[in-house]
Amino acid sequence: MRPSIKLILIVPLIAFVGGVSRDARAQAFSYSQGDIGDGKVSATRVCESGDVNGQVREALRLACAQTGSDEAAASAQGLIVIGFLGGFAKNGYTNHPEVWFGAYLRERYSSASAVSVLSNHERRRAIADVEKLLDTDHDGVLTASEKKQAKIIVYGHSWGASETAAFARELERLEIPVLLTVQIDIVPKPHQKAILIPPNVGAAINFFQTEGLLHGRSEVVAEDPGRTDVIGNLHMTYEGQHVDCRNYPWFARTFNKPHHKIENDARVWNQIALVIDSRLSSLGNPIDLASRR
Repeated sequence: MRPSIKLILIVPLIAFVGGVSRDARAQAFSYSQGDIGDGKVSATRVCESGDVNGQVREALRLACAQTGSDEAAASAQGLIVIGFLGGFAKNGYTNHPEVWFGAYLRERYSSASAVSVLSNHERRRAIADVEKLLDTDHDGVLTASEKKQAKIIVYGHSWGASETAAFARELERLEIPVLLTVQIDIVPKPHQKAILIPPNVGAAINFFQTEGLLHGRSEVVAEDPGRTDVIGNLHMTYEGQHVDCRNYPWFARTFNKPHHKIENDARVWNQIALVIDSRLSSLGNPIDLASRR
């Protein structure tokens, strides 16, 4: 293939994977979603905020209609949530539902230690911040007791879904448990075992679709089924199903729309919200999570 033809094919593909545009960069985002543990919240609820574009608002519509359980709210004390964006999207790209879903979770579980949504290239930063948050005596060393108290939820789309598994595996190396991983239309990054869930993860769920140039992996599997509950591998289909993707560039909407339909799918975000609420509710009062393993 001639170099000029390769370039024509590669440039749009980059746009497809990222689904980003200049207009997506927020001038100011009150949730400071890129700063883990900053504790800032908006005076306006996410589901009512005029800063949320119409497509993202629709993506979160069903989740916003939920009331949530008191048990989950009580169990969220100290919760750490980390979301990873797909492609080359950065944490200021507020056209992605992942960003606003993080803000939604911060509101819903106000006792959480931190909720952050990051680029899938920021694993080192996320690891450092998790270690800092778990170091409750601030001595710079994580004890076994501090690690056991971890309540961590990780989610991501596309490359971010691949990074979700890689991040969980890095936490396994550090002997830090993960409460839940959520992967949306996994596109594996090089050298990552994107579908293999490490044994430090308590539960995992995977959403995928099978159309378009980029599509997700149909199954995630537990490395140790005795320690990890794979809740489901959910196949999302879009025949006769309208999903507005105008929050993404023309390239993405034209050539890889299904990959962004699932990212904008209100059913997906609603199910994720339900699963998170259920997992937190099952914990009951704050406990040593390791005793449940």
